[in-house]
Amino acid sequence: MTGAEALGRLRALGIPVVTNAQAATAWGQSVSATTHTLLRLADAGLVQRIRHGLWTTEEISDPLALASALTQPYPCYGSMWTALARHGMIEQIPRAISVVSLGRSQTIETTVGSFVIHHIHPDLYGGMVRDVARLLATPEKAVFDTAYLLAVQGHVSLPELTLPDGFDDNAVRSWVERVPSQSLRTFTRKQVERLLMRAEHEEPTSVYRV
Repeated sequence: MTGAEALGRLRALGIPVVTNAQAATAWGQSVSATTHTLLRLADAGLVQRIRHGLWTTEEISDPLALASALTQPYPCYGSMWTALARHGMIEQIPRAISVVSLGRSQTIETTVGSFVIHHIHPDLYGGMVRDVARLLATPEKAVFDTAYLLAVQGHVSLPELTLPDGFDDNAVRSWVERVPSQSLRTFTRKQVERLLMRAEHEEPTSVYRV
């Protein structure tokens, strides 16, 4: 099987990220033989290794698009520092990619960057928009997620925010009321109000970045 044939079979799966097991099935090879084939394709620049046992057949223009492959079988979306930065709400450029998921909290190191996965209660999962192959929290949900997850972790240090034109304070507050724990809800509410009170607002003509 040539490299072109091997790559063609992987792309025929219709998914941008494949595991060793999926590649083995597509090629009808043993896992050991599959690993050697993938390494050969990687050396030829036809696939890229993301982490152990995970590969992509496409050029990576946005690492966030790979997040769902890292949290499977649980869904996820970009939020917190990553979403705040992409919406132009903070000046800092995050070193890691912040992701909210129904899966467990963990940090995953990959060849395209570090992913910090934050577990969130199922009642609080949502509030995102799709842009091409990625899911990103809305500005309002990014603010809530930041306040809530920092509250869960016991942090009291909050970022300085610039809120985009059209930002809906009440949308953030509505998420606060969904927090199942009363004590955590109270703490999150205080964090949210601190963030909103200290935040600056963009001029009406500004457009936030997605």
